[in-house]
Amino acid sequence: MNRMIIKRQNHKRNQEQNFKCIHCKKAVCLTEYGTKHRNHCPYCLWSKHVDIKIGDRLANCNGSMKPVGISLKKDGELMIVHECNNCKKISANRIAGDDESTVILEVFDQSEAIKIASNNLTPAKDRDDICTQLFGKGKFDNKE
Repeated sequence: MNRMIIKRQNHKRNQEQNFKCIHCKKAVCLTEYGTKHRNHCPYCLWSKHVDIKIGDRLANCNGSMKPVGISLKKDGELMIVHECNNCKKISANRIAGDDESTVILEVFDQSEAIKIASNNLTPAKDRDDICTQLFGKGKFDNKE
């Protein structure tokens, strides 16, 4: 195979595995642990409206999505709730292994009053449980 073709393919593959955050402008790598369908920044948790269904990248909106809450799936998994600044769609994304834990707590602290309208999500209410999931039992000084 031609060397230039291989270089172009590798460059394209690397571009698909990284993006620049729409909010904080930091470089985000898609190949980090816990990032199968990454579409949010691990530093500020902002997202871009790219999916209609998880991972399909078919949405035409492309609006910035603000992290507005933390929710729980029925199995107790923490989810980041985003609202699109363009079309106002609400969506939930799994927390990735490299997401900034303190920012997750900040979003939770700022959003306790937000109600999430979804059949499979419930608002996260217990800060102690969230801290245990993020930091481990007894690893975080819970200041209320």
